[in-house]
Amino acid sequence: MSPILSLWSTLEEQLLPVFADYRSRLADLPVEVKDDRTLLTQADIAVQELVVAAIHAFDGPDAVVIAEEDEQSGIRTGVAGSSGRVWVVDPIDGTAQFVRGESVEFCSVVCLLEDWQPSAAFILAPELGSGRTPVTVTADARTRQLWLNGQTAAPAGRAEVGRHLSVTRSRGEERPDFDAAAREAGYTLKTRTTSQTLDMLRTALDVSELTTPGLPPFDLFWRRNQKLWDGAAGLCLAAAAGLRSCDENGEPLTLTRDFLAEPTPTFKADVTGRPETVDWFLKAARS
Repeated sequence: MSPILSLWSTLEEQLLPVFADYRSRLADLPVEVKDDRTLLTQADIAVQELVVAAIHAFDGPDAVVIAEEDEQSGIRTGVAGSSGRVWVVDPIDGTAQFVRGESVEFCSVVCLLEDWQPSAAFILAPELGSGRTPVTVTADARTRQLWLNGQTAAPAGRAEVGRHLSVTRSRGEERPDFDAAAREAGYTLKTRTTSQTLDMLRTALDVSELTTPGLPPFDLFWRRNQKLWDGAAGLCLAAAAGLRSCDENGEPLTLTRDFLAEPTPTFKADVTGRPETVDWFLKAARS
């Protein structure tokens, strides 16, 4: 087992009982609303502390970590002085789903950047599988390998019927111009946000046979003002699956030292999917 696969295995083993514990007592779990209108719970903090501790045990006490709940307000000096090896952590992506007992679309996310680019990723969705069983996806962008529940997985193919787009937006955001064109082209649109990472996962992989009800793969993922921790692992999966990721002008999404050193690194837009679908989408968005 490669060293990083051992880290992923350790995280899965440690996180599953923590998630089970907090999910068993949701009624007594206080929920805060942050300034960006996303939710925060004690579970987010506990999971983040566990993940960061595991990263430091694996990569040393000086490992550079960008985590959603680290409350940075100034330049990230650790990133600024880094060689380009940076860990990105979202303890619970989809906290709004996590605090609802009937919902399962939430996950814990870690992405390793090397030379400032997504290199390896770990996504644990504790209840996404049939019967509320765990689904774990890992990726190696450099070797273009994906693993689903420990087994080698092939990228999602193009759906012949029932095509879907993940085009979620924040509450109150105007409906984008491409909505009508997408529906006319036969796409079903998901517009309500759950976990952005899981939507990006479903763009890279078909997990419909593992989930109840079967969650279909997406032909494309789009999101404006996407925070780094909501997109880094998804970009890693996309690279491993041979997908295209770009902004709304078709320019590749690039991570730089200056971008990552910001308190809240945010992509203006993330368009990820098969190259031909991205080409169609960019044209539709401009028309």
